[in-house]
Amino acid sequence: MTFAKANDLLRLAQLAASRRLGISLEEISQEFGISHRTAQRMTSALEDNFANVVVVEDDDRRRRWRIESPMPDRLQPRQENTIEALEIAARAARDENRLRHARALEDLRDSLITRLSPRDALRSEADAEAVLSALGQVARPGPKVAMKPEVTDVLIEALRGPFKMRIVYGETDAETRTVEPHGLLLGLRSYLVARQADRGENLRHFRLDRIHSAECLDESFPIQSGFSLNDHAAQAFGAYQDPAQYGEIVWRFLPEAASRAAEFQFHPNQSAKYRDDGSLIVRFKAAGWLEMAWHLYQWGDKVEVLEPAGLRALVEGHARPDFPALP
Repeated sequence: MTFAKANDLLRLAQLAASRRLGISLEEISQEFGISHRTAQRMTSALEDNFANVVVVEDDDRRRRWRIESPMPDRLQPRQENTIEALEIAARAARDENRLRHARALEDLRDSLITRLSPRDALRSEADAEAVLSALGQVARPGPKVAMKPEVTDVLIEALRGPFKMRIVYGETDAETRTVEPHGLLLGLRSYLVARQADRGENLRHFRLDRIHSAECLDESFPIQSGFSLNDHAAQAFGAYQDPAQYGEIVWRFLPEAASRAAEFQFHPNQSAKYRDDGSLIVRFKAAGWLEMAWHLYQWGDKVEVLEPAGLRALVEGHARPDFPALP
């Protein structure tokens, strides 16, 4: 057996031991990117090399392979990638002031390290640090609005319920509001998506940096019927939403900028098409003209707003020809 096949067999054993219902041939094929016949050969090797393999049938009469009473210490994989991933996630959580999540991720990372031998632990930490120091995104360069950790923790607790919240929003001496949180939109500016019942059924956006205090109430509420945070977020270009501005957006990138613009996803539901002259037409539906204008400014005079007229008027006269580089 080659080293690669041995590694795959150990990986299969770990999957069969960790999944309560075991693993099927279809799942093995998908996990390893192999044919159905090769998956069958792998399950035969699994049965030949592990005495505690059990083959069962699920409700759809598909066979599943499960390892009972696994011995984790003997199937322990190297943890470098896991430790790196947890460290990156923990740093990102701290950067966003999600301290509760950061602490949980750090505890999990530390737990993994303590299960390694001193030699492997030292090597894993050193390898993880080397990778992290090379990832510029960990530093998250650029401006951002600070959020209060004590507010963020309350928001997460309320979303878990979901529970209503009492917040002080806007001015520090403003009257409290009771809101029903539906989600968070994280970006250059981050927003709480929530319903404020005394102001109607429509969802509203509250800037997190303007929430001065928050209290999670012991009172649950029903999430708005059919609500999807992804669908809701897609209604805006950035985080700010204005229903009056929602509509079709059409941008034309000049030929010299077309290939660069084609590398961008300006919106999850966009379409892009080259014209005969080499320019690129990008279309999507969203609101938030101001955030669009902020982004379009970076393209200088290499982009033209075809629709809507309101956005075209907003950027008119601000396209510069002297930027030395495209975004």
